[in-house]
Amino acid sequence: MSNVVLVLVETVNDYLPILQKHGFELILAPTEALRAEAIATHGERINVVLTRGPLGLFADEMAALPKLEIICVLGAGYEKVDLHAAAQRGIVVTNGAGANASPVADHAMALLLSLVRDIPRADASVRRGEWRKLTRPSLGGKRLGILGMGAVGLAIAQRAALGFGMTVSYHNRRPRTDVDYRYCATVTELALASDFLIVATPGGAGTHALIDRQALEALGPQGFLVNIARASVVATDDLVDALQQGRLAGAALDVFDDEPNVPDVLKGLANVVLTPHVAGLSPEASEATVTLMVENLLAYFSGKPVLTPVALPG
Repeated sequence: MSNVVLVLVETVNDYLPILQKHGFELILAPTEALRAEAIATHGERINVVLTRGPLGLFADEMAALPKLEIICVLGAGYEKVDLHAAAQRGIVVTNGAGANASPVADHAMALLLSLVRDIPRADASVRRGEWRKLTRPSLGGKRLGILGMGAVGLAIAQRAALGFGMTVSYHNRRPRTDVDYRYCATVTELALASDFLIVATPGGAGTHALIDRQALEALGPQGFLVNIARASVVATDDLVDALQQGRLAGAALDVFDDEPNVPDVLKGLANVVLTPHVAGLSPEASEATVTLMVENLLAYFSGKPVLTPVALPG
């Protein structure tokens, strides 16, 4: 009997044959309606779910999947997967930690460059037939703060330090012993030590609103913020206030509280760069992420430990 995978994501379709090659049967359900229909129709057969952090998998859905054994999350974040429900059922949860670190780091630096150098507005002015010139800050030699020094944070740090000669500081749950970057004990300390601050930490209750009014005040009116992690890490109202009142120079966001709905107030701000949660998307990353998921599944169904387990409560 083949293993049946409920696929809730839509961004890796080109690489799903990697799963099929290993005998997995796929049920594609990339929308809310298809998701509900698939669970109602095929719930008795599904034993694997492929999802993303913002899509998650909820307790009532797990209850409707009596044969569910393992949940595979693309990317590092798993904030909307009900880990308590999974733990109660003995369901294994894995993630794709590190698989898309390179494109996310690339996108973070691209957003930072676009924001600080005001590339979108310069491009728009040329297209309007204008020749608008403004003096903008450079990145070279500046102080970069990174909130979250996991695989993505480390990749960003390497690009910033080696490519732009930036001084890198970071805040993490605990200091890393394998890096020479400066560790800051609090988010406020990190913001005070930064000209630019990049958010690269997972979402969830433990990181909710870490970037709040106090942190933004510490970053200051000459500071720039980039978020390629999860919107929940930044208090959106505090961010908007700081941008509107000139207490922050600018922000670049790839993630939002209610995707794909982006607040009109953000769209109307000239000191903001917005992208539609695409930092982790690249052909290389998609293939690597699906390959890692397959390796986790093959290990699990062979009775071996999975490669990237998510720790479950209790």
